Amino acid sequence: MSADLTLARQVLETEAAAILALLDRIDGAFERAVDVLQRCSGRVIVTGMGKSGIICRKIAATLSSTGTPAFFLHPAEAIHGDLGVIQRGDAVVALSYSGETDELLRLLETIRRQDARLVAVTGAPASTLGQAADVTLNCRVNEEACPLNLVPTASTTAALALGDALAMALLVRKGFKQEDFASLHPGGKLGKRLMRVEHLMHSGDQLPCVEPTTPMRDVIYEMSSKGLGMTCVAGADRRLAGIITDGDLRRHMDGSTDVLTRAASDVMTAAPVTIAGSTLAVEALNAMEAKRITSLVVVDDGRIIRGVLQIHDLWRTELF
Repeated sequence: MSADLTLARQVLETEAAAILALLDRIDGAFERAVDVLQRCSGRVIVTGMGKSGIICRKIAATLSSTGTPAFFLHPAEAIHGDLGVIQRGDAVVALSYSGETDELLRLLETIRRQDARLVAVTGAPASTLGQAADVTLNCRVNEEACPLNLVPTASTTAALALGDALAMALLVRKGFKQEDFASLHPGGKLGKRLMRVEHLMHSGDQLPCVEPTTPMRDVIYEMSSKGLGMTCVAGADRRLAGIITDGDLRRHMDGSTDVLTRAASDVMTAAPVTIAGSTLAVEALNAMEAKRITSLVVVDDGRIIRGVLQIHDLWRTELF
């Protein structure tokens, strides 16, 4: 094995060991830290210098994306004019492996004066920062993954994992759901997967719909002109009575009676599968695949038709 591969494996083993070592430290202190963040009536401010600062940005982003308002505060900028962002009711999460980072220690007076809560993430619980905090989480590592044991590697990985653990515990405590995640992630492929059905469905003039007494010639024209391979059947009140699909037409054409002599109510499938407009797109796809159907009628609580969702709508928008 080459020296590069050997070193790469050693790095991964060292960083993995640093994370696994945290398991024995997930105790009452961790629960108290979650309590502090959950009870925070203001914002969660995450702060740290250097490599720790980079980890802080990621932790703040993860908290914000999972329902806990958070942002990163650069400690050097803070002591040069940005201290005003720390307000009563805030919670500060401070990362410093040594616990003696000067720029962070200079924030302590303001944190206490504002009566903000402080959670320290440090490799030295007995340090100045560790002693000053309301809750201290120990992220000490036996060694860095750097061959010189100098560059922050295993220690920053451990701090990041601990931050993720805090964010996920808060997510569960707050009852954060898939729907909440969707509202905070409207962009990108992930956002598309979490779009709601009401934003994808065909409605208005695009919605195929006939009355139960509509002759089949007109039903077929409606299906053809709207191009969805189906039509809803409803009375004047738009309450869903059934649907007619291409498959329904084929089945009735095999019979002895001329389908064109019949009305929509004679051919329709009553009580079709429906879905609410607030349903997520990914859930709609799962329902279609489970039922082996290509269309869903979108209705409200009173079964009033709001639209039609077709499986091709999901494919065309590259949701999946």
